Amino acid sequence: MQRRSRATVLALAVAVSLGLAACSDGSGATSSAVTDVTVAESADVLAEPDVTVIDVRTPQEYAEGHLEGAINLDVQSATFDDDVAALTKDGSYLVYCRTGNRSGVATDRMAELGFTTVYDLQGGVTAWQADGGALVTD
Repeated sequence: MQRRSRATVLALAVAVSLGLAACSDGSGATSSAVTDVTVAESADVLAEPDVTVIDVRTPQEYAEGHLEGAINLDVQSATFDDDVAALTKDGSYLVYCRTGNRSGVATDRMAELGFTTVYDLQGGVTAWQADGGALVTD
């Protein structure tokens, strides 16, 4: 009886491991559409002529200070998918939040919706400011 339980647990562990491996490309991102970038690397992204910067924090957080030129699409809003769907799927997007958690959710969702070039700013505005980056208010 104990051997059967061990075999069942082992088989289940192998199945879960294989399933998780199939969902990952090894880079930590769930899709090749999403590229994680540091604050330093974001300078190259921001230099692209048609990149759209998306702040996925709440409107209140956005109002307190955001990257210059950023638009606010709250990832926790019930309308996030509709708001993002209004954007061009083959555009280039730099997405950020406060520390990187919500931007990870947002960029994964964007990849699921068919976006092809999405950059996730690691560390969010916290890392941006720690590196000397400025925030603006409207």
